[in-house]
Parts: sequence; C-alpha cells; structure tokens
Amino acid sequence: MTPARFTHRPVAAAAALASALLLALTAAPAAPAAPAPTRAAATPVAANGQLTVCGTHLCNEHGNPVQLRGMSTHGTQWYARCLTDGSLDALAQDWGADVLRVSTYVQEGGYETDPARFTDLADSLIRQASDRGMYVIVDWHILDPGDPHHNLDRARTFFTEIARRHKDRDNILYEIANEPSGVDWPRIKSYAEQIIPVVRGIDADAPVLVGTRAWSSFGVSEGADESEVVNDPVDASNIMYTFHFYADSHRDEYLAALSRAADRLPVFVTEFGTQNYAGEGDNDFAMSQRYLDLMASKKISWVNWNFSDDHRTGAVLNPGTCADGGPWTGTSSLKPAGVWIRDRIRTPDAFPVD
Repeated sequence: MTPARFTHRPVAAAAALASALLLALTAAPAAPAAPAPTRAAATPVAANGQLTVCGTHLCNEHGNPVQLRGMSTHGTQWYARCLTDGSLDALAQDWGADVLRVSTYVQEGGYETDPARFTDLADSLIRQASDRGMYVIVDWHILDPGDPHHNLDRARTFFTEIARRHKDRDNILYEIANEPSGVDWPRIKSYAEQIIPVVRGIDADAPVLVGTRAWSSFGVSEGADESEVVNDPVDASNIMYTFHFYADSHRDEYLAALSRAADRLPVFVTEFGTQNYAGEGDNDFAMSQRYLDLMASKKISWVNWNFSDDHRTGAVLNPGTCADGGPWTGTSSLKPAGVWIRDRIRTPDAFPVD
C-alpha cells in the first residue's frame, strides 16, 4: 500500500417461465409439482435484494448480515479486454462470485483523459454484471495523487452520471475514493461528506464505501489506527469504511486493526492480495487464510485484486489469456493465486474458520 504500488496496473427468465408453465399444463398424467428453487440457487441479487448497512454489518433486504465475495477488475484503461461475455459468465457461474468491483482509474491514462469514454465503459460493465445477478462496486480508483480533493469536481461529475443511470437498481455500491494517502483523516472525511450527498441526492438507498487513511489501511501504513475513524466518523448513514491488505506485506498489526475496526465500524475489504503490497512476489496463502478466517467469522465482505492477465502474480489469469479469449472456466488459465481464490469464492465452506 504505497503510492507506487501499481504505476502500471495496467429477458430469458420470462421465456423459461412460460415454457415451464406450458409443460405443466400439457403433461398427462399430472406429475407432482417440482420443489421451488432454493434461495441458494438464486443469483446473489435475487437472493438478497437491496443491501443496507445495519450496525457493523452489511445486511440483505430481510435485515440478515451477509458476506459478499468476489473480484475486482484491473484498470479498465488497460484490461477491458479481459471483461467479456465469456469471462463475466465464468465469474458469475463457474466462480460463483457475488460481486464485481469495476475499477475506473482517474489518473494513469484513465478517466481524466476521456471522461465520457470511461463513464460509458463503467456503465457497460455495471450493466453486464447486473444482468448476471451480481452486485457491483463502482470504484473511483484514486491512487496518485492520494488526496481525494484533487479529483473532487471529477468525482462529482462521475458519480452524478453513474447514479443517474443506475438509480433504479438494487445491486450498486459506490466506492468514492480507492486509496487516500498522504492526507489526514479529517481531509478524507471532508471529501466523503461532499461526495456522499451527490450520490444520495440521486440514489438514496445504495451503500457508500469510504476509503480510509494510508491506502485504506485505517491509517496503519502511516503509523495511525482505526481509532481516528471510530472517534470521528463520517456524518452519514448507510456507509461502510474500506480496508485493503496484501498478505505477504501486511502482517499481524494490520490483521489486528481489521479485527478491532470490524467490532466498532462497518467494514468492507474492497481490495486484497495474497502477495506483497505491489501485487508481486510469492503468495502467502497461510497469512491470506488467516485474513479470510477473520472475515468469515465477522461477516466482512471482500474483493480480491485482480481479474486480469497482467504479468504480476496478483493478476489471477495467465498472461495472454485475454488476448486468446480464454478459456475462462476451470483452472487451466489461472495462476496459483487464481486457483486459490476461485476455490474460496466457489466453496467457502470447504475452508472452515479455525
């Protein structure tokens, strides 16, 4: 979690229902009615509906705490080619992902170079993920500069347009600043209290995710801790605070801060990796599993970085996969980190909390 960490990161349902009714009416003799599909068989959005923050948890439309598990895109200015019908089908069906984080970089060749293009690209990905029944995190991916106020006017424009286009959906979460750094918590809070009303004025119900100090580490990477947020929270409801970690770099001090914060604040881990803070190097699966165990025990939702074929070990696809158009399902195109994280999205119960 440093400013230089990623300087080059780089309707069928109705037809099916009609067909089922026709079969039922023409069958002779009548067979016993088939059991209704279970909630577990539904898409994440069909099963849980509009999410809201209740206490320290993310809850579904029935008020029950939920834990979302999914993947983040890489920067769409570099890796939009990895986000196809086939790859998104694989994430939703083969992986069983609950959520896709759509990362729109602001600098580094991103939004600021062509706001209309990158707004339309985010819009398209939101629609495609929504069509597959996944939740979507709209990630305003500030990285360098780390002061979110540098992009305040751009953020107003972007979130106004995205909220306007998607205000009637019940599967959107807005992450308003990826990784603030080099600024204190009051300045980050000031930014949040200016952008949240922009979203709320259009989309009143969607949760908003607020980045925390020091690359979304609750200040740990700059010598602070979660107490600054606990003692001076953002003046808004239905919000969560984000935490990012890279397991090979961010050890027990970070794990302990996440645990303490989640007991006092609603927390969403919108980015993590099993490698070092640059998304490179060896995977530390043992430390990563400690984080996943903690997040499972406290129902902290998480998103892994990243679904692309970048050369770094943190990108789950082997280089060349996206240019070759897959294969997207199974594990043949996955790096070791991809195999590991796919397993934990698909079958979390196979890896019980200690």
